[in-house]
Amino acid sequence: MEPPGNDSLPFDSARKIILRWDSTVSEEARERMIFDSDRQEIDLYLQAVDEIQRSMESATIADDQTKANSTIQIAMARLEDEFRNILIAHTSPIETDSLVDQSFSSSHSHSHSPLRTDSSIGTDLQDDDDDTDEDSVRPDGDLQESTSSSTLVSYRSTNSIRELDLMPSEAIYDLRRIAERMISAGYLRECVQVYGSVRKSVVDSSFRRLGVEKLSIGDIQRLDWEVLETKIRRWIRAAKVCVRILFASEKKLCEQIFEGLGTATDDACFMETVKGPAIQLFNFAEAISISRRSPEKLFKILDLHDALLDLMPDIDVVFNSKSPESIRVQAAEIQSRLAEASRGILSEFENAVLREPSRIPVPGGTIHPLTRYVMNYISLISDYKQTLAELIVSKPATGSRYSDDSTTPDMDFSDHEEQSTLALHLIWIIVILQFNLEGKSKHYKDASLAHLFIMNNVHYIVQKIKGSPELREMIGDNYLRKLTGKYRQAATGYERSTWVRVLYCLRDEGLHVSGSFSSGVSRTALRERFKSFNAMFEEVHKIQATWLVPDTQLREELRISISEKLIPAYRSFLGRFRSHIESGRHPENYIKYSVEDLETAVLDFFEGFPVIGSGYDGLLVSQSDRGLTIEGQVEEIKVTGKLNFSSSEYPSSLCLNASALLECS
Repeated sequence: MEPPGNDSLPFDSARKIILRWDSTVSEEARERMIFDSDRQEIDLYLQAVDEIQRSMESATIADDQTKANSTIQIAMARLEDEFRNILIAHTSPIETDSLVDQSFSSSHSHSHSPLRTDSSIGTDLQDDDDDTDEDSVRPDGDLQESTSSSTLVSYRSTNSIRELDLMPSEAIYDLRRIAERMISAGYLRECVQVYGSVRKSVVDSSFRRLGVEKLSIGDIQRLDWEVLETKIRRWIRAAKVCVRILFASEKKLCEQIFEGLGTATDDACFMETVKGPAIQLFNFAEAISISRRSPEKLFKILDLHDALLDLMPDIDVVFNSKSPESIRVQAAEIQSRLAEASRGILSEFENAVLREPSRIPVPGGTIHPLTRYVMNYISLISDYKQTLAELIVSKPATGSRYSDDSTTPDMDFSDHEEQSTLALHLIWIIVILQFNLEGKSKHYKDASLAHLFIMNNVHYIVQKIKGSPELREMIGDNYLRKLTGKYRQAATGYERSTWVRVLYCLRDEGLHVSGSFSSGVSRTALRERFKSFNAMFEEVHKIQATWLVPDTQLREELRISISEKLIPAYRSFLGRFRSHIESGRHPENYIKYSVEDLETAVLDFFEGFPVIGSGYDGLLVSQSDRGLTIEGQVEEIKVTGKLNFSSSEYPSSLCLNASALLECS
């Protein structure tokens, strides 16, 4: 250790200087701090300390040794106070706004893909929806210096890490000079404790400003998921600031003061400062990783996983020595558990879709809430495809076509050899969704409505896939064509179930006397045929006007298809046999509708409204005169709170918080 001055002090002079600053006996020493004095006074005191230490090493007389020991104890107590005072004097709270701006810039420099929701860090951590003011980021990636912060924000860049200068260089110089003498005198533990207690309070203050709460794992697991979602968003933002700026800057300060002053002294001081806060920070993610699994948690867990994956290189840099190794290990283990939780949730979701037990048919054969739920869910999954493609490595556990198990569908993977494992899982989810819907369709007593139900739901599946480029890419056009054929097949099934029997009334067979086409027409048989047609069409019209095809284009295509079969057949039948009815009595009782009436009536189909009136009057009611939808019509899926399904049997295990889903449409 080099003395601060060129001249050595005699032992007695050095001892007098030390005793003059003994705060236990001097009022002046209690009221003043040495390092608040001029530099000459500071250097003189440190010279005195150095001389006493040299005297301890060379003293041969017991009396001199005792004097030196007592003097050095007084000096160390004084230096400890001075050390603490300098630290406290330069513990200005860090402005969280400037931290957040810098963390935002660093997140853009990382090679890992940004998080969809949480990587954009707002300027106000208490408002999760604020966007970052990108004017604070220069085109070259450097940050403009904050003028509002009381803390210096100059930094050196190591990839995404931003190290703030937490203290002015003069204070660091003085702290290092004190630490050097305390450690040399055997007061390492006292020095580390003082340093850690003061700097930890600064870190704790920054944690509070960043919204990082002191919660145990048990406290976190008892919170409602809606509350946790907000806390997860806040945690991701705070974690980036803590690792890349706060902890990194504390590490830099420790190195500036303690590096080279002893074996891993800087590491010891760093851990004394940040170990508690770091454990507190990562305990939150750990609690989420081991919490009960349920479908609504998947996407926030993936956000946490991505955030930790993004931070791991920085964690390795900041906690790169032996002392903080436990922090690195904890972070890696949490990331691994989050990955396993994601895989488990996806598997449990597949099973929940397959076993979803609701039996009450949705009114009007419209889109089942389960279909909306599942398709919105897998649309979100496709947004996370980069992460999930790395996590999902095994094929789904499907049924076998050679198995007698009728409760599980089979899936032939040979049709999808070129697709990723994640894509296979998404296709499998759609397969089991259709399997479940087929079971639900059997609860309809009307076969036509069962076909309409399948048509609506599979068409919705197709439209959701087409509406998401990421999902369509993974599902593939081949499987999409199969789904398109499926809903068209259901539409054909509906038409056959409904209209074959109606059009059967318009056949010629059975109307001719003696079986000869030229021998005449049985007026009685013809009247019965018209009456049968009228009754059947009125019944179909009355019932199917209340059925619902929510997709406008599909509804119109189905009406056109009906008209193309119904209208020409009725026009031809009416043209051939009108004269036979009109030449008899009360023709209006049999020919109740013109071709135009039927064309108008077809427009009533699949609107989800009841027809007001009956018979001829009912067919002529305009759509503008209708009331509200019939009681019991499909419940609207709320966009706030829990998804509310029309069936009270809907399992809570399949209830997502609406904020985690895309808009149901």
